[in-house]
Order: sequence, then structure tokens, then C-alpha cells
Amino acid sequence: MTKMGEAMRLFQLAAAVAAFSFAISPAIAAPHDNDPVPPFKIGEGLYYVGASDITSFLFVSKAGMILIDGGYESTAPQILANIRTLGFDPHRVKVLLSTHGHLDHAGGLAQLKRETGAELYASAEDGALMDRGGKADFGLGDAAAYPPVTPDRGVVDGQKISLGGWTLTAHLTPGHTRGCTTWTFPVTVAGQVRQGLLLCSNSVLPMYRLAGKESYPGIAADYEKSYGFWRSAPCEVFLGSHGIFFNLTAKRQALAAGKADAFVDPEGCRAWFDKGYAAFHAELARQQAAAKP
Repeated sequence: MTKMGEAMRLFQLAAAVAAFSFAISPAIAAPHDNDPVPPFKIGEGLYYVGASDITSFLFVSKAGMILIDGGYESTAPQILANIRTLGFDPHRVKVLLSTHGHLDHAGGLAQLKRETGAELYASAEDGALMDRGGKADFGLGDAAAYPPVTPDRGVVDGQKISLGGWTLTAHLTPGHTRGCTTWTFPVTVAGQVRQGLLLCSNSVLPMYRLAGKESYPGIAADYEKSYGFWRSAPCEVFLGSHGIFFNLTAKRQALAAGKADAFVDPEGCRAWFDKGYAAFHAELARQQAAAKP
């Protein structure tokens, strides 16, 4: 297996077990995370244009469109095709946003930026990772490289990105990456304005060191602080960088069956973060015990 293939396998396995534990089980097969799926509408002006688990979201307005995340390099053509299937012109994408700079979310950004002409916004830490094409990552080294892409604009905590009737707020939630960015926004679903939250990622990859010689200084404290935000933030429409985080497949099926508010799930959001917080602390305690002389 190539280094790229191994990196993709680790990302896939981490996503597959994230709902249950922060430890990787070799008995769990990698999911088909990049299979094509038809695009669909989540709320007024909000569309899903990603793959089976690797997500991408389109925010549509008369002034243009915002696109969040680019998937793997091979996901970009799917995203562009999905935008066209919905009847929209990809050239109307004016703003490209990112959750984080790993290859399964940033690998397609170079092509999307090139083909749409949109401006790419990213946090300083993950923007630098994108500019390096994923190389020199604190956890994966050079094993998860992708076509480099240079952001046009930076993103800081609390910054608001507005286009048309949309306003998205950036929240820096480091840990999974140093510049991991969770996005919040109001969105109308089934006639009611709801609070949306698009999670960057709260998973701990199997090579991350939270105790002793940390993967980067302060990684455990960063996760702790990020959970403080995630567990307190209003969250009615729960989305994320992986479909498994928010039960994408079941909600997509419910939506197709006529449940207009299928993606309204405040209970699922709270349960995800509560379970994740407990799993994070269990893993931290395990590593702290192992690090003792």
C-alpha cells in the first residue's frame, strides 16, 4: 500500500469508529467514504453536494454561492457535477471555505478554486498546511499530501463571512488540526429559522499523542477548549466534515421519504459531543497512565 493509500485508510478508519471510540480497531473495514451520491436540499438555500461520507455543502444566494470543503482530489469532480445537477453554475461560487486541511477535505480545493474562480478562506494554521499540500502535518508527516492550494484570505475566531443573505461565523476549534474551524449559521428548515453547526472534527487520530511528548504542544488543552465550545453552542441543524458524525445516510433517506426537517437534530448533536468528550477523556487518561515512568 502506498503512503497516500495508508493515510486515506487511517482517515477512513478514524471516521468509521468515531461514533463509538477514539481508538482504532483493525477489525473494522474502511468505509466507502467517497462514493458518489445525488445532491439534495437540506434547507432554504442550503444543499448537500458531497460524497457518501466526505461532505461538502453549498450555500446559495442571488449574490453568489459559498462552498464548504473540497473532499479528496478525486471528490472535486463529483462536487462540481453535483452543483450542476442542482441547476447551478459552479462559476457562481464566490467563496470557498474549509473545515480543515487534511487531504480528505482539502485535497480537492485546488481544482475547485481553479474551476470556480472563488476566493479561498482558511485559518492561519490550516492555510499554511494547505499551502504545503498537506505535508509536514504534525500527525501524518508527508504521508497525506495533496495538490497544494494557497488561501486568498485568512480566518480568525469569531469572524463572519457574509454573502447574499448568508452569514457564517468561524469558530477555531483546534485539536484534530491546529486550525480546525467549525462553522455556525442560521438556516431556514421547514419554514422555521434554525441554528446550524458544521463540525470540523472532534476525532483523535490513532497516531495522536495527548500526553507525555504531545503531537504538538497543547493539543490536549486545545481539545478541551474546543469541547467547551461544541458542548455549549446552539446546535439544531447538525452537520460535519464526515457524514458519520451526524448520521448523514439515515437523514438523507428520511428526507427523501418526506421528512422535511430530517436534519433538525439538537438531541443528536448534544449526544455526539457528550459521547465524544467522554471518549476523549478516556483516551487522555489512558495515554497519561502509559506516559508515567
